Amino acid sequence: MNIRNIAIIAHVDHGKTTLVDALLKQSEGFKLKTDEANNLIMDSNELEKERGITIFSKNASIKHKGVKINIVDTPGHADFGGEVERIMRMVDGVLLLVDAKEGPMPQTKFVLRKAIQAGHKIILVINKIDKPDARPQWALNQTFDLFIELGAGDEQINFPVIYASSIQGKAGLEPDLSKMENVQPLFEKIIEYIPAPIINSNKPLQMLTVNLAYDNYKGKIAIGRLYSGVLKKGMVVSHINRNGEIKKIQLTSVMLFDGLNRINVEEAAAGDIVAISGIADISIGETISDIDNPEALPVITIDEPTIKMTFGVNTSPLVGKDGQYTTSRNLKERLEQELETDVALKVVPAGVSDRWIVSGRGELHLAILIEKMRREGHELEVSKPQVILKEVDGKTMEPMELVFIESPDKFSGIIIEMMGRRLGKMKDMKVEREEARLDFVVPTRGLIGIRNEFLINTKGLGIINSIFMGYEEFKGEFFSNPHGSLMASESGVSNSYGLLNAQGRGRLFIGPGVEIYEGMVVGQNAKAEDIMVNICKTKELTNFRTKNFGVQEGLEAPKQMGLEDALDYIGEDELVEITPKNIRIRKAILSEHERKRTRKQ
Repeated sequence: MNIRNIAIIAHVDHGKTTLVDALLKQSEGFKLKTDEANNLIMDSNELEKERGITIFSKNASIKHKGVKINIVDTPGHADFGGEVERIMRMVDGVLLLVDAKEGPMPQTKFVLRKAIQAGHKIILVINKIDKPDARPQWALNQTFDLFIELGAGDEQINFPVIYASSIQGKAGLEPDLSKMENVQPLFEKIIEYIPAPIINSNKPLQMLTVNLAYDNYKGKIAIGRLYSGVLKKGMVVSHINRNGEIKKIQLTSVMLFDGLNRINVEEAAAGDIVAISGIADISIGETISDIDNPEALPVITIDEPTIKMTFGVNTSPLVGKDGQYTTSRNLKERLEQELETDVALKVVPAGVSDRWIVSGRGELHLAILIEKMRREGHELEVSKPQVILKEVDGKTMEPMELVFIESPDKFSGIIIEMMGRRLGKMKDMKVEREEARLDFVVPTRGLIGIRNEFLINTKGLGIINSIFMGYEEFKGEFFSNPHGSLMASESGVSNSYGLLNAQGRGRLFIGPGVEIYEGMVVGQNAKAEDIMVNICKTKELTNFRTKNFGVQEGLEAPKQMGLEDALDYIGEDELVEITPKNIRIRKAILSEHERKRTRKQ
């Protein structure tokens, strides 16, 4: 068949999406909209454009010399591994993208392991060879070692290598930019090396739902690979859900991918990646099969969540001022909607009214969900992230992470001390060009709230990445840096005079003219204890003019607390209040009197 199905995988910011854009622009018959000329076409989501990372997998289709190449752009962060694991069921091969300077990185290891386990053929693309300090041969050697470490088979280890500068839209078989003209060598290698889909003509119609999309006119759209048979518009099929229950459903439309668009077709043949509509209750991992001979495909297995948080309706005195959706019904419906497209997420009632325990693959996974919700107009409050413990044979087991750190060598000592306090054990350390690479095994709970401390300790020059390793026996308690909060003692509007008095106590999170309420956290105390401050206090006016001696003392700029900063900061008795316009930190119990009474009980 003249079809190739490939996934493209890489570490965050190694140029994966830029390479896909170059392939699209140089493919046959692809037309670019005027407003897309200078943008990354595949990073279409607003959050992806802001963060410069791929969060949601996407499909595209290109043509080269009569061969259709379906490309799936995959997330590069391990927190979105739920996306990655599904995608491996759609494709027959993988483009592995590696930075010519940095070599294979931690998140690459996570996704590559999934591709090797699936038995896919892999093409190595060493990208960014135009960098001044690029070292393509070193990157190739490091990648080869990684293949061996991950247990790749003989055929997988004999991978072809393409050198590229995706930003310039060039690729070649040698790391010489002057000999490259375009990305045609990569097209040729995909067609030559990646196998065409294997079709079992004896099997009935079978399609596995791997992704979901939504259309205002067509409703829920199921996307997946058609393993066998033919799908036709208007045909009646069997929908087999995760529990094995079978329903007869009529399809309203069948679509294929052309460039970035879904186009309506009368029928789709086996081997292609297809989108269908007409099944309102379809979910990821379910099978579409023949009406007379329904046969389910294996259900997709997903690694279990490791982090949980409590989501609840906003109960602050400022509720409803920013958001459109503020009720428990709104929150419940939105979480149920997310469960339909995110198989790595779990939601269960918390046992308290208007509260749900939401579990995910990591802090970033849950932070992205919260960010999506606030942009849609939701108001909610969330608790501090906690790890999910297990009981196995009477022993408490906890999730562990492999942590990879890069930083200037002069910060190595403070990094080792910081990780040691969090029960981290160093597995490896390499120093090259005054840059240190340190590998640790750390309990997942040791990484909660580490980001700010790490940035301070490395003066913003360090890079930290982690991947889930598995569960091990509980490592014991540890105490990271405890913090004390500055809490507002009354409701009102902050002013410069009140803030100036509070400023001597620690670092403020807000400036003047901000609406606040009692129990809201307005700053971090310099000591590890909570104290109340009155930042609404105004200067008393008298009939006497006062003299100003010297230069008037000024307010320091407040520390801006984003969503992930706030989640890292909060303690067990604190919550993050999230609205479309504001992110506030507050005590779970707002009244000082109530907090004292609770402590005595």
